Amino acid sequence: MKTLFHSAQTRGGADYGWLKAQHSFSFGSWFDPNRIQFGALRVWNDDWVAPGTGFSKHPHSDMEIITIPLEGRLRHRDNLGNEGEIQAGEVQVMSAGTGIEHSEINPDLRTPLRLFQIWIFPDRPGHSPRYDQRAIPLGAPGSWTELAGPMGLTTGMEIHQNAWIRRLRLEAGQTTAYTLSEANHGVYAMVVEGAAEIGGHVLQSRDAVGVYETSGFELTAQTALDLIAIEVPLIMEG
Repeated sequence: MKTLFHSAQTRGGADYGWLKAQHSFSFGSWFDPNRIQFGALRVWNDDWVAPGTGFSKHPHSDMEIITIPLEGRLRHRDNLGNEGEIQAGEVQVMSAGTGIEHSEINPDLRTPLRLFQIWIFPDRPGHSPRYDQRAIPLGAPGSWTELAGPMGLTTGMEIHQNAWIRRLRLEAGQTTAYTLSEANHGVYAMVVEGAAEIGGHVLQSRDAVGVYETSGFELTAQTALDLIAIEVPLIMEG
């Protein structure tokens, strides 16, 4: 088993006043040639959005964009006619495909918005654009909850890639295992809150580790733990 450890402090950052962002991989004006992507995982941004502000209308194409609100509310609008709000406990998926334009705004005039935005390369270019959102209750401590996965193969939100996003909560001292679905996959896992030991690394809040060249691994919670793991192909096809 091989591992790649990224402490929270080594992430890139941007502060625009209304937006404070931390980038796990090269994004915007922050570029690190050693941190472009992890297989099909291209972006994992940790965003703080000020009340009443947000991302004005802008385009995307050929990317699976998954948004996970952590605190606050997010209002979505796009040129396909989709409009709605999501909040913590829900997941939003936008398959940009051949092209989509959207805006994402914090509609609350008092409360900041915290969210993860994740970009995953699709299995091929040219999919029809689509949008979906859904509340996904987390399972009991010790059980993995699927937030997103391949079309027709997941209990979570569907994406156009042989990839999974799973969330886990553990109580202090609990140990659990993760089994990879395919040999050419890797897992990039980030601690949302708490502390964990994975592959010999101790991870605190927002630390992350990539795990690959293995069929699976164990993780142990050192404190009450909230963790998100993204399994992706490391050899991209198409």
